[in-house]
Amino acid sequence: MQTQMTVSGYIGGPNGELDWMTWVWDEDLKNYVREIHKSIDTIFLGRKMSEGFMPHWTDMAKNQPEHEEYEFAKIMVAAHKVIFTKTLDKTEWENTSLAKGDIVEEVNKLKAQKGGDIIVYGGSNFVSNLIKHNLIDEYHLLVNPVAISKGLAIFGEIDGKMDLQLVKATGFQSGIVDLFYQPKK
Repeated sequence: MQTQMTVSGYIGGPNGELDWMTWVWDEDLKNYVREIHKSIDTIFLGRKMSEGFMPHWTDMAKNQPEHEEYEFAKIMVAAHKVIFTKTLDKTEWENTSLAKGDIVEEVNKLKAQKGGDIIVYGGSNFVSNLIKHNLIDEYHLLVNPVAISKGLAIFGEIDGKMDLQLVKATGFQSGIVDLFYQPKK
């Protein structure tokens, strides 16, 4: 999983606001995120996240070859996307399928398939569910240099506590720090 969050542990403001995010990324941070994506061939998305994610990256990959993120957009569009949903019956997006069943069964079935790595993007409800059921193998928490007093958290559904092992901490000129954790076994 890769997500941006505040120092205070929120991935969005109380109503999902993202105005706290650091949007000016230096080349080192951009390259770091590109490196994380090199081994992926599948993206898991919550339904709400997919509503902005899919049109953004598709438009950029098809219509904005001059944009600095054009090559990254092509990677995002080429990867198979799985939207976890209880409400959608079909998807209009190419290279996309829906997962409508039990989240644990769906994720474990998809993780057992051959292929590259899977990356998770999603809102607090979707990601919280994955965390609650111990379905995430790696956490890339891009901590922005800002704190907010209230917001959407992703660790609020765990039972008691979850022990994580720091694999690597990497700071960037923008003030963002990537904390790369794995669950302790």
